[in-house]
Amino acid sequence: MEKVTIRDIARICKVGVSTVSRAINNHPDINPETKKLILDTIREYNYVPNNSAQNLKRSETNTIALLTKGVGNPLFAEMIETAQRHVLGKDYTFVLQQVEEEENEIEAAIRITQERRLKGIIFMGGSSSPDPGLLKRLTVPYVFCTVDSRIPEDLTGWGIVAIDDEAESYRIVDYLCRRGHRRIAIITAYAHDTSIGKLRLNGYVRALKDHGIEYAPELVVQMQMQGGGSIYTMQNGYERAQELLRSGTEFTALYAISDTIAIGACKAIFDSGLSVPEDISVAGFDGLDQALYYHPSITTIEQPMNEMALETSRMLFRLIQDKDARLRRIFPASLREGQSVRNLLPDI
Repeated sequence: MEKVTIRDIARICKVGVSTVSRAINNHPDINPETKKLILDTIREYNYVPNNSAQNLKRSETNTIALLTKGVGNPLFAEMIETAQRHVLGKDYTFVLQQVEEEENEIEAAIRITQERRLKGIIFMGGSSSPDPGLLKRLTVPYVFCTVDSRIPEDLTGWGIVAIDDEAESYRIVDYLCRRGHRRIAIITAYAHDTSIGKLRLNGYVRALKDHGIEYAPELVVQMQMQGGGSIYTMQNGYERAQELLRSGTEFTALYAISDTIAIGACKAIFDSGLSVPEDISVAGFDGLDQALYYHPSITTIEQPMNEMALETSRMLFRLIQDKDARLRRIFPASLREGQSVRNLLPDI
């Protein structure tokens, strides 16, 4: 078959060439269904954008790409800056690419490696169970940062930098239980999440079980997909907490699986005429500065963000030197107590 052009893709999808271009470049002003159709067609026909040949000739050979789900996430913003500073300090070019929540980050990486002369890839966010078949198609070393992804042992040239999300989630729910809370609600990821949301929900469920507390589906609220490339937003926390409060379900504590969600949830509690922690205790996850300086300061799990980002870029350079390596480092997190959790047991 002759080489497929952008006009061929446009004709097959029955859209204009400009629409195909917007889909390729991840423009927000395109219908999600149309975008999916175009990207699926691109994969089916192995289309490589016309400017790829030019890019291969003129682009820097020492290029690192960082693909992130939720570039607006405050947690990622600080980590991206740290990783970028280290990469640029090595005289490498740094390319940042946002991947939307519904997109497959490995497929996005494969497209980028077809378009640019990359030396390595950093994934920030994404699935904890990436498709092995897609991973085998990656031709450069890569590191998963913030997600302890399961990678087949027969693959090489990969690294992982993360915390133990399930264990740390267990820790903060255990903290709530040990302060007398038994009706603990959770705002978690959407139903089909395969990333940190699933791991943190698993920790919540296990902690309840170990404290003899029956799992109550009515206390589990799932976030909803929103525009802007991230579900971990204050708006999502606010709206999901409102939904929970309006349901009439009784609970004394609310665990949000990110600090941004927790901050939004606190506002919903205040707007309903209740207070934190007197009426409802709130706990978050990530250790953002916003949670520390919020009033009341939010009890949370603090990730060593800068250390993880720096280790990620260092690990990638080690993999560039040794493409047969398999590297993994799990960082410890810490529980940072704020003023947002009420103790229901007077003897503690």
